[in-house]
Amino acid sequence: MKVWLDGKLVNKEEAKISVWDHGLLYGDGLFEGMRIYSGKVFKLEEHMERLYQGAHVLNLEIPYSREALAAIVLETVAANDRRDGYIRLLVTRGAGTLGIDPAKCPKASVVVIVDGIQLYPEELYTAGIPIVTAATRRLPGDVFDPRVKSLNYLTNIMAKMEATRAGCPEAVMLTREGYIAECTADNIFIYSKGVLKTPAAHLGILEGITRATIMELAADAGIPVEEGVYNRTDLYLAEEVFLTGSGAEIIPVTEIDGRKIGEGTAGPVSGKLRKLFQDLIK
Repeated sequence: MKVWLDGKLVNKEEAKISVWDHGLLYGDGLFEGMRIYSGKVFKLEEHMERLYQGAHVLNLEIPYSREALAAIVLETVAANDRRDGYIRLLVTRGAGTLGIDPAKCPKASVVVIVDGIQLYPEELYTAGIPIVTAATRRLPGDVFDPRVKSLNYLTNIMAKMEATRAGCPEAVMLTREGYIAECTADNIFIYSKGVLKTPAAHLGILEGITRATIMELAADAGIPVEEGVYNRTDLYLAEEVFLTGSGAEIIPVTEIDGRKIGEGTAGPVSGKLRKLFQDLIK
C-alpha cells in the first residue's frame, strides 16, 4: 500500500507524522472520506470544495491548489491500483510546539490514504439495521459549525460506543434541545406521508455529499424533499428511515430504540433511491 505524505508516495510502514503535529495533539485539521468506483473518485470536486471551505474557516492554508490536490488524490488511487475502495484525505495544521498556538506550525501536512472499505455486510442493505438514540448530544452549531469536517470526532466516538454496547451498528445523535441531528458517521432520512425529510443544516449536521446526492435524486424522481426539525417521535412513526454516507451509501433502518419502523423491513423508497444511486455511480 502506498500513502501520499507531504509531497511523495511512501510505503504504508513509512507513513509517519511528527508527534508534535497539531492534528495529533489537538485535533487541529480536516478530513474527507471519498469512494472509488471503477477506478474513479465519486464527487471529487464536491469533496474538494468542502475541504477548502473548511480550511478557509479554520484559517488553515493547504499547501496545494485545489486542482493540484485533486491530482494528488488520483495519483494515489492509481499507485494503489484500486478500482473500488475508500480514500481518506487529511490536512493537519502540521508540526509545531506543545502549545496550542497555530502560528507556531509553519506548514500544513497532507496525507492521502487509499484502502478498502465495507461498513455493513451486503445482506443488511435489504434486511436493514437497528439503531439507538445516543445519550451523547451533537455538538451544537453555535459552539462549532459541523460543516467544517474536522479531525475532532470525540462526541461521535462516544455515541458510537453507546451503539456498540446496545448491540447496534449506529446511533442517532440529538441536539441539546432533543431534536434529531445525525448519526455518528451518517446523515439520516425519514420518509412519511409521501415526503422525504432530513434534519436541516442549522441543527448542527454535516452536510454530507451523499446526503445532497440523495436529495437531488429524490427530487428528480418526483419525491418531495424537505429539510426541517424533527424529534424521536417522527422517527418512531415514520414509514421508512434510512442512513446515507460515503461509506454506507444508503442503508435502511428497521428498528429504533426497540421500536419497529414501518413494516420492520427495508422499504420501497429507500430501495428505489439505492437503485438510482447505483445507476448514478455506473
